[in-house]
Amino acid sequence: QAKYLAQIILVGAQVVGRAFMRALRQEFAASRAAADARGHSERPQSAAASRITGISLQEAQQILNVSKLNPEEIQKNYDHLFKVNDKSVGGSFYLQSKVVRAKERLDEELRIQAKDEKEKGWKAET
Repeated sequence: QAKYLAQIILVGAQVVGRAFMRALRQEFAASRAAADARGHSERPQSAAASRITGISLQEAQQILNVSKLNPEEIQKNYDHLFKVNDKSVGGSFYLQSKVVRAKERLDEELRIQAKDEKEKGWKAET
């Protein structure tokens, strides 16, 4: 009887192991597909900036509540959100840091766009 019990446990472990590996492969494939979709929707420099800062352009825009990359609106919303999330007035350091990271990401995107515009202008002259 111990032999049968050992066989049952072994077969059960194999079934669970296979199911786990199949689920792991599916999750990996889904994660890779999502990363590829994000990467193709953004320009290469923009995608690189998202990876470096750890925050996507879309997420940064949502955090600072801006739909267009308008430097004045970005700065105004940043100043307000940074102030209201200050720990000294009962705010959250975590939220304040998210606001800072969002501002950094949007500033980087503005820099990338300015560089692209400069290169387009330079190419048009030649």
